[in-house]
Amino acid sequence: MTKKLSRRQLLTRATAIGCSLAASPLWTPMTFAQAPWDTRLVVIILRGGMDGLDVVRPMGDPAFAALRPGLKSDGALDLDGYFALHPALAGLMPLWRQQELSFVHAVSTPYRDKRSHFDGQDLLEAGTAELGDGTRDGWLNRLLQQMPGVARDTAYAIGTTPLPVLEGTAPVSNWAPEANLKISPQAMRLAAMVMEEDPALHAALAEAEMLAETEMDGKGGRAHHQIARYAASRLRGDARVAAFSLGGWDTHRVQHRVLPRSLGTLQDSILALKDGLGADVWGKTAILAMTEFGRTARENGAGGTDHGTGGLAILAGGAIKGGRVSTRWPGLAEVDLYERRDLMPTGDVRATAAWMLRGITGVNKDTLEASVFPGLDMGSDPGLLG
Repeated sequence: MTKKLSRRQLLTRATAIGCSLAASPLWTPMTFAQAPWDTRLVVIILRGGMDGLDVVRPMGDPAFAALRPGLKSDGALDLDGYFALHPALAGLMPLWRQQELSFVHAVSTPYRDKRSHFDGQDLLEAGTAELGDGTRDGWLNRLLQQMPGVARDTAYAIGTTPLPVLEGTAPVSNWAPEANLKISPQAMRLAAMVMEEDPALHAALAEAEMLAETEMDGKGGRAHHQIARYAASRLRGDARVAAFSLGGWDTHRVQHRVLPRSLGTLQDSILALKDGLGADVWGKTAILAMTEFGRTARENGAGGTDHGTGGLAILAGGAIKGGRVSTRWPGLAEVDLYERRDLMPTGDVRATAAWMLRGITGVNKDTLEASVFPGLDMGSDPGLLG
């Protein structure tokens, strides 16, 4: 006889799985690639749907404050007189002043309406216009396929689970850090399925997951620090591309407590990369942090925000033309919102990635639009790199 779990039992077991995920640096898969060009590229996938409206706040939009009366907005750091930065990223303000930090606001993938983490992340990492179009490769792997001389040691994957953005026919090697805990793919899938179906479970697992990159690794250091240090060590040598993921961005409740922890992990990772790379290599490094979708413009009754559409991309590094928020701002009046609930996307985040690849590797625009991001119209050059 099959025993049926109660909702409380399911929540307890799912939360335990989430804690196991949180304790393991293997929940943040990372990959590397060696290439003949000189500029380094770091892609960070922010899993869970980062709330771009809270990270870079449109304080100059008259509708913003009314949409979020309960979410704390004090301490915001002015960027340009219209947008302000979340105080948890105060440590990145020196990069902003040195023009080594910038943001692209109101962007998204073509994914719409269903707002599933898994579909959204799949589309983000596939770099395609829709799911199920027969394309199985990730867009970073398709980039490697366009480069001459790629060998198995050109790309490295870290973790027990694959990072889809670098999956494909270009050869990839594997490397795993030491970890105190491991989790089976079956348990990971169960956690994902449970989290997808119930907002309460989303919140419980997100709080567990946000501890992942601050948990101690097997060597007594922070897991995300270990990943950033290893990335920097590879990029100082022959590697040219690194990609890893950070979780904990699903802020259905108590966003004022959950989001700062995740932002702190991201900030630590960027600063650890900068420190590990050294001035010379940092000066020719571009970092792109991107998420599967944004969140609702209005806060919910639990002090958080729900799955939305338009979001934010974060760019950092010495190769970035920083000190600006790039956007075609749609406004936050109800009539301007997507389905009267979300920030309206006015740009394709794939175009942001494509123009970065164009500037870093020299791959031509036709190849990027046809092969790396099939069907993408990159539009005009936004001048993201210095």
